[in-house]
Amino acid sequence: RFPLPSLNLSWPAAPRPSPRPSSSSVSVCAIFSFISAGKVELHGKLIEVEHSVPKRQRSRKLQIRNIPPHLQWEVLDSLLAQYGTVENCEQVNTDTETAVVNVTYGNKDQARQAIEKLNGFQLENYSLKVAYIPDEMAAQQPPQQHPQGRRGFGQRGPPRQGSPGATTRQKPQSDVPLRMLVPTQFVGAIIGKEGATIRNITKQTQSKIDIHRKENAGAAEKPITIHSTPEGCSTACKIIMEIMQKEAQDTKFTEEIPLKILAHNNFVGRLIGKEGRNLKKIEQDTDTKITISPLQDLTLYNPERTITVKGSIETCAKAEEEIMKKIRESYENDIAAMNLQAHLIPGLNLNALGLFPPSSSGIPPPAVSVASAAAAASYPPFGVREQQPESETVHLFIPALAVGAIIGKQGQHIKQLSRFAGASIKIAPAEGPDAKLRMVIITGPPEAQFKAQGRIYGKLKEENFFGPKEEVKLEAHIKVPSYAAGRVIGKGGKTVNELQNLTSAEVVVPRDQTPDENDQVVVKITGHFYACQLAQRKIQEILAQVRRQQQQQKTLQSGQPQPRRK
Repeated sequence: RFPLPSLNLSWPAAPRPSPRPSSSSVSVCAIFSFISAGKVELHGKLIEVEHSVPKRQRSRKLQIRNIPPHLQWEVLDSLLAQYGTVENCEQVNTDTETAVVNVTYGNKDQARQAIEKLNGFQLENYSLKVAYIPDEMAAQQPPQQHPQGRRGFGQRGPPRQGSPGATTRQKPQSDVPLRMLVPTQFVGAIIGKEGATIRNITKQTQSKIDIHRKENAGAAEKPITIHSTPEGCSTACKIIMEIMQKEAQDTKFTEEIPLKILAHNNFVGRLIGKEGRNLKKIEQDTDTKITISPLQDLTLYNPERTITVKGSIETCAKAEEEIMKKIRESYENDIAAMNLQAHLIPGLNLNALGLFPPSSSGIPPPAVSVASAAAAASYPPFGVREQQPESETVHLFIPALAVGAIIGKQGQHIKQLSRFAGASIKIAPAEGPDAKLRMVIITGPPEAQFKAQGRIYGKLKEENFFGPKEEVKLEAHIKVPSYAAGRVIGKGGKTVNELQNLTSAEVVVPRDQTPDENDQVVVKITGHFYACQLAQRKIQEILAQVRRQQQQQKTLQSGQPQPRRK
């Protein structure tokens, strides 16, 4: 077992109090209280606890003890992720009923914040105990196999990233390819005689280069995809620009040949930055002129935008490095966030959501596979799941000004979105001429809800209804049977408070509601996409549990033996 940290105590000298029968017990209580709190007032003096691990030995690794034995995986994942990127989370074998995990954060600041916030944190009536793990102690405590049959952190399906029992978390792969557009007349020069030039580029840069000659027959430009390290992509890009410039001189082509980069629209907003600051900085630092194709050119099936860079070969090459650096950062952040939520819906194919560039462009699939997620369905996040997911109805409120963007020209966007998600999507009439919000009615099973709501959140971001660095937070309403509202709230509001703490969403069950004609009341959920999704899943699981209990009661009542006649 991991020992409690020793405590270095210091406080100003105080007059010795007169002996009292309870003085020792008061001191002992005080000593134990600041183990979790970090400080305590004793005889009018403030005692502060300093971690026994010296600052220079404090690492990104923490040990968290006294975790509730029945706590579900995604609850712990969500809690840990609030303080930074969790690179690894392993369960440690222990002889106590409660669970113990070793956690590695992305950097020391994240670990420090986690220990400050989680040490003494009350989770389902258990007080978490968190301490640093010096590197030498981390090496002495390899992860142990789980005992079979334990609740909560016991027997599981295949190990899942970011959860107790999982192996080392793989960092997102950084093979985000560089996608370029080149004039069709220069493709032959880039390939070279019998492919000699392109082979030389791939050998020199250790890259894989695909020239999509057969795509868009007759088009004036052809896409090129370069797979390599960031340095390899940049070198290959520069060589290709040099080849095109030489070919232009040889053929007396007088028009300017700008660098054109293709980027998935999900990343363009962050590339531009608030009020265009990021893009302006890249232009100033590289002495180039950068423009981006308009949103109107996008379709649901062509989500890339063209970034045009004008300048010399040297300055364009520098701009490419900065642009792709921003895009790779955005991609890795999005993949990390998505992987943390991938287990919400077992069997969910994240590649099919269309929230990331297609895998044909060299984008690695999320770390949680469909097979492993489906196998883990034996241990679902919030109770036993039904084999056939039921259809759900969610009312999502969006800015009234965004209705046109969601509907699209002649209703094309909302039709495409409905087909893509496999959900019914309708926009309710405005409640009045001055209404600032409009209600989108989404009906479909959990995966369809995830897809549809995810795309709506993304569309609002793309259309700049929220700032580039501002999180899109929307309000969603779901209806629950009036008899189940108490289960969502919990005794003294305990369940709804825990739900808010674990999901970072605001969950409100308005008091004194009058049930509608179907005897249902509204639960309001407000938050960013992942928080809102997690809260919706949790509430639906509570409702499923209520339905199962009712069914069991009916079965028991119908199966009661009749009294024998004498």
